Amino acid sequence: MRSANVIGSACIALMTSGMALADVEEVVSISSGGQDFLGTMSRPDGDASPVVLLMHGFTGKRDELATKHVPAGVFGHTASRLADAGYASLRIDFRGSGESTADLEFAETTFEGQIQDGLAAIDYLKTAENVQGDEIYIIGWSQGGLVASAVAGRSDTPVAVALWNAVSDPQKTFGTLFGAEQMAEGMQAQPEQTVTVTLPWDVDIQLNGSFFDGIEAANPIAEIASYSGPLFVAQGSADTVVYPEGAQSFLEAHDGPETFWQYDMDHVFNIFTNGEALEQMIDQTIIFFEAQNSN
Repeated sequence: MRSANVIGSACIALMTSGMALADVEEVVSISSGGQDFLGTMSRPDGDASPVVLLMHGFTGKRDELATKHVPAGVFGHTASRLADAGYASLRIDFRGSGESTADLEFAETTFEGQIQDGLAAIDYLKTAENVQGDEIYIIGWSQGGLVASAVAGRSDTPVAVALWNAVSDPQKTFGTLFGAEQMAEGMQAQPEQTVTVTLPWDVDIQLNGSFFDGIEAANPIAEIASYSGPLFVAQGSADTVVYPEGAQSFLEAHDGPETFWQYDMDHVFNIFTNGEALEQMIDQTIIFFEAQNSN
């Protein structure tokens, strides 16, 4: 049984165009698979709003990557931009990630577990207070895009879905991240056997063999084929983590309204250099969502 309860709240002020817009944020706990994960619900002041579910990437967390150009984090900033445009949002820490580690360690994370969390978040949003539960949108970045494709396809709930530099070929993406030797070791591991992996940025993480089983089994292209709603695909032409041709695979598999937006950006939207690509991508995503709202 999936349930949710508010465990904290805070008010923040959003500054846009010289105006302060009241925005309420509250931390919520959602049940998935008999365990809990945390999320931040952000709502613009006023009447109930359409709501966007934000799903983070591999080793990420709900506010996502922060730099001096995006100090609130990619998703923290996106939530503010969405609120300014009249959208509530829920950004979540998948079980084992961010602050959602009380019941599950990161090593135990799997694609299927994250998909289950995404579906639980959809169920929560359908009945959440002060949001329009029949107007749910999804944004998924990187591995969160892989998860978003499955959540969209299996629930067929979202009004529209946005995939940002989304993983379309898990074996290719994680083969690049892990390298052939570490990938082979993980593939040979038993589901509960822990493997230490060194990432290209010299960070060691631990993953169970079940994660590698998911790499082999996951098929985000087939998942998005089950979703017939509007699809927005954003892809960086300089992305070396998920390759640009993967975006075309999503579009070719999807049967429904769609928009493809490409920009000269890397996997993290150039945010170590400036915030321009991220701002333009958010703009285009909101424009796409608005177009569906007006139909």
